[in-house]
Amino acid sequence: MIPGYVPLRLAEGGPERRAIEAGQIDAVIDYASSNVILLPAARRALREAANRASAASREAAHEASIANRLLAALPHADYQRLLAGLEPLKLKLGEVLYEPGVPIRYVYFPVDCVISLRTAVEGHPPLEVGLVGHEGMVGISLALGSDVSSVQALVQATGTAMRMEAACFHKAFQQSPPLQNEVYRYACAKLALARQTVACNCFHAVEARLARWLLMTSDRVLSKKFFLTQASLGDMLGVRRATVNEAAGALQQRKLIRYSRGNIRILDRKGLEAASCRCYTRIEGLIPSA
Repeated sequence: MIPGYVPLRLAEGGPERRAIEAGQIDAVIDYASSNVILLPAARRALREAANRASAASREAAHEASIANRLLAALPHADYQRLLAGLEPLKLKLGEVLYEPGVPIRYVYFPVDCVISLRTAVEGHPPLEVGLVGHEGMVGISLALGSDVSSVQALVQATGTAMRMEAACFHKAFQQSPPLQNEVYRYACAKLALARQTVACNCFHAVEARLARWLLMTSDRVLSKKFFLTQASLGDMLGVRRATVNEAAGALQQRKLIRYSRGNIRILDRKGLEAASCRCYTRIEGLIPSA
């Protein structure tokens, strides 16, 4: 009973009572007390709708998490324990997930988005030192004993990711040796990848580096089409926009890509792989398979 609510007295056999008994009325409004009283059928319908929404949310989380290779590599029991703490969400281009020196609140397992790991360089824009997609996770320093980020994590391609609170991940990590093994394997691969990327940025031509970066992005968004601005590409490769425009123009002239106002489409993947430096195959070969 709602405090202050006086039950309505309906005439036996009257139209109001007949409507309620026939299930034609979902609620009764008492204007005197401003109370809305849901009838049993309406309460049941709301509970059923909430249960369906909850089940759909769990199913979406399940399907999205399987699409992340690191999570998919876990034994079923360990995966199931993680699932309750995973939340699917949409990450948008330009969104900053971490800043250097700031505590990590969440870890992210990308599904079809791309996250760039960038390090600060005095007097210059941040330089990319890593790229994360559906093969791995962002926030790996939590597993290595540090709860603050050493890099900026910037979303470079819009898409879905699974998010987990840092405390929840830390607990799951301590309790799951298979998760520890997968994360350590991935951390080792990321370290080798960062070293290869630094060497590539120092010694290889911009056109070859751009081809490598486009291939890596395509692999992670699982599509030949994606969006990247000249400014973003310049920051990632450590060059000016004009240099990016020149390199992209050369790839277009060879009919390897189509590039217009940030919209990129790979037309000839084999040709783009040939135009890329060998760092592409070396970097992709470092990533653990599911």
